[in-house]
Amino acid sequence: MQYLLNHIESLIFCSPSPISVKEIQKVLEELFGTEVSKQDIDDAIETLQKRYEQADFAIEIKAIAGGFQFLTKPEFQSSISLLLTQRAKRKLSKSAIETLALIAYKQPITKSKLEAIRGVSCDYAVQKLLEKELLVIKGKDKTPGRPILYGTSDKFMHYFGINSLDDLPMPEDLSAEDVETAQKQVKLQSQLEDEEGDEFSLFQFQRGTKAIQDKKNQEENND
Repeated sequence: MQYLLNHIESLIFCSPSPISVKEIQKVLEELFGTEVSKQDIDDAIETLQKRYEQADFAIEIKAIAGGFQFLTKPEFQSSISLLLTQRAKRKLSKSAIETLALIAYKQPITKSKLEAIRGVSCDYAVQKLLEKELLVIKGKDKTPGRPILYGTSDKFMHYFGINSLDDLPMPEDLSAEDVETAQKQVKLQSQLEDEEGDEFSLFQFQRGTKAIQDKKNQEENND
């Protein structure tokens, strides 16, 4: 079992993106020239996950986007986020972060609906997010003009270390109607100060839209 653990650990570690059990199985079977069962791989990964759960390790193996990947543990995200922010040369603006956050919990959504919520044009933000492959086109709405529907991509999940959008927490202050119409929603807290780099974390994303929520609450209080 130990030889299997070592090989699987190496494969997960060296893979630049989440590696699936099927990929691991294919590599091992070609390497050893014999059949390697999916159950053996699952058991090995579970053993590795338990090993890295110990406090001695700053990293862990997480299930992400249908595969497995080494990630730093949440308690070290603040230092990692700071490092990535300091190193980042290209920036995502606060506007882009807020737009991405809205799309995450309201998807699929049209640009006109985004602009109705934010109160400003989202053309530039949506274009930048598409260029960075954090958004994908989900199809077209059935309303007149058939506007494009946008949603988050697999790269979005990879960035935030989640296996599915269900792993993002529900927002506390959406109406019952919002909850019913939005299939995938997240709790988004606190706005970013100035700008952050491309490689932001789930911690940063969860801080991404307090500006919108505060504005909404202020408008409700003024009514």
